[in-house]
Amino acid sequence: MALYNKFGSILKQSISSNGLNGQSSMFNAIRCMSSKLFVGGLSYGTDDHSLREAFASFGDVVDARVITDRDSGRSRGFGFVNFSSDESASSALSAMDGQQLGGRNIRVSFAQERAPRSNFGAPGGYNNGGGNDGGY
Repeated sequence: MALYNKFGSILKQSISSNGLNGQSSMFNAIRCMSSKLFVGGLSYGTDDHSLREAFASFGDVVDARVITDRDSGRSRGFGFVNFSSDESASSALSAMDGQQLGGRNIRVSFAQERAPRSNFGAPGGYNNGGGNDGGY
């Protein structure tokens, strides 16, 4: 909880010192602190290595990962690139958004934290453990 309070106060200081207000300014303040990019619209032939190479000219790439389907192993058409600095991520976003990679126009934006799943670990499947065993 203390981490959230500290993060909130840093955000408030950043917003107030820049003379910004409103939700869009809060988004911009958060966005400026991110060095992780979301890359969408990737061709199925793009792998981790080619994604890293495409973004390496903008700065030190810490990690580049194409997300794959767990069953088939095939690319899901998006990935993430982590930079060592926020400035490198910003310049890569500006330069690469809308450009072609592997024959497709890619979309590049700052990555957002995924919301936690509410039923993660719960039993799944048909009837969801409803208690009816189908007997007489």
